[in-house]
Amino acid sequence: MQKTLSLNKLYSQYTEGSLDRKKFEGLIFQAVLENIRHFNPYHWKREDCDDFVSWLYPRLSKAVDSYRDTGASFETFIGAVIRWSAKEYRSRMADNKVAEYATWTLRAADLYTGQIEPEYSVCESPSEAEYPFLADPSAPDLRKTPRQLLMLILKCYYYVSDDFLDRIAPMAGIEKEYLKRMIDKLRELRLKHDQELSDMKERIHCQFFRCIVYEKRLAAMPENSAAAIMMKSRLQKARIRLAAMRKRLAGIRPDASNRQIAEVVGVSKGTVDASLHAVKARWNNFFDKSILN
Repeated sequence: MQKTLSLNKLYSQYTEGSLDRKKFEGLIFQAVLENIRHFNPYHWKREDCDDFVSWLYPRLSKAVDSYRDTGASFETFIGAVIRWSAKEYRSRMADNKVAEYATWTLRAADLYTGQIEPEYSVCESPSEAEYPFLADPSAPDLRKTPRQLLMLILKCYYYVSDDFLDRIAPMAGIEKEYLKRMIDKLRELRLKHDQELSDMKERIHCQFFRCIVYEKRLAAMPENSAAAIMMKSRLQKARIRLAAMRKRLAGIRPDASNRQIAEVVGVSKGTVDASLHAVKARWNNFFDKSILN
């Protein structure tokens, strides 16, 4: 194949000083770009070749300094650099496609399951159809004990949304904005803890995707090959780490401490302890009786 530019001739001109470094590198890039199919062992499409050459450019620049005339011509040396780089590039692209496939496969599942929106009741309070135990006159009614209900709301602040505040504030006998300020104060007090919880969840998501990627890579490798054995070991370690991370997450409590609730409400910790203990005792007693019946 006739090349538009001879790399050997260009190198001679560069070493003689008739070409400066910047122009020399530009001409090498032009020659490789115009004749990339001469070096391409994978029969890539034109757009893939262009992406590869753009990725390759910094290595071509370093190859000029690395070349030593030990019998092989400069053109042969550049050809070897391109071929070895093409193998690495192809391997990286394969890994990226595996990761992209795993990510979008799981994302598609999330989108599919998220298409069906749950129907929420338009009434101001929960209905007996949704919660049959409300029909039982012996069931505890926290609306009759607004202080206990307030303590319970603040205890579960992590799960409270603005929509929920609209419905629960009247039951607690407190204005929504005042209740929201108390919850915001709790979140401020627990900012570091909540950030740790969020970071842990994010790391678990990343580790989960990492396991999926390892599984896909392992499935594409020849069985019992050295690479497959190594990948299987990495997958096992990744799964063990994922299980340990999930166990650690389960041990991180998202609820506020009674001392923090007391600080926000402006009461003693003993008052909060007593209120929450009373709520727990009433509901445990109710469900124990329901089971016996």
